[in-house]
Amino acid sequence: MTFNTLLLDIKDGIATITVNRPKALNALNPEVVGELGQAVQEISENKEVRVLILTGAGDKAFVAGADIAAMSQMTPLQAKHFSWAGHEVMFALEALEIPVIAAVNGFALGGGTEIAMSCDFIYASEKAKFGQPEINLGIIPGFGGTQRLPRLVGKGWAKEMVLTGEMISAQQAKELGLVNKVFPPETLMDEVLKTAKLLAAKGRASLRAAKQAMNRGFDVDLRNACAMEVDAFAVCFTSPDAKEGLTAFLEKRKPDLSGEI
Repeated sequence: MTFNTLLLDIKDGIATITVNRPKALNALNPEVVGELGQAVQEISENKEVRVLILTGAGDKAFVAGADIAAMSQMTPLQAKHFSWAGHEVMFALEALEIPVIAAVNGFALGGGTEIAMSCDFIYASEKAKFGQPEINLGIIPGFGGTQRLPRLVGKGWAKEMVLTGEMISAQQAKELGLVNKVFPPETLMDEVLKTAKLLAAKGRASLRAAKQAMNRGFDVDLRNACAMEVDAFAVCFTSPDAKEGLTAFLEKRKPDLSGEI
């Protein structure tokens, strides 16, 4: 599929979606949100893809927020549709059976922070900035910021970020647990690709099972969450990769994990 606002590249089992509006600092408008949904759907149907990287074009922004010009013309009903469309994209990213890495190379504000939080984890450039500045526009986050941010950094820090609208640095985001690792700008993508290649070599069935068990069990009481893990553990044994991985260990050789489910 051809996109107007995105670049989609697939190589060696690794897909990369790049939001490609550098002159607008990759801001989100209804077209970008719609195309992101289409791209995620395309990736979900491609069983050759084992890892997804999400990033932004240029060296200034990952996604600097929603397109203010577009939002300024919205009616309340249009704003509601825009918000729901954004939420659907975030849920689709979370529901992908493969690992999703956000490579935050610059400003990740508003919808940018919200998209990044929908990925499995975040690697950031030292120049990256995070924030939910919607309060400064007389509105609030609309793509999950009031819900995912407290779950990731705690209610107190989330309230401070959302209510003040102030930005935090990549290092601060790492200290809060929002970001996993921070790298110099010139090495960010190399480091992201290094991890993506490591993940791509794992069994697809076990990656899916681990991700789903953690996502589904996060807001469930421990006993029921562990019951989910038991089921997911057992399902892994239906995959050829489980037999190959266990046999390879016993034979003291590197496993050849096909990714079959």
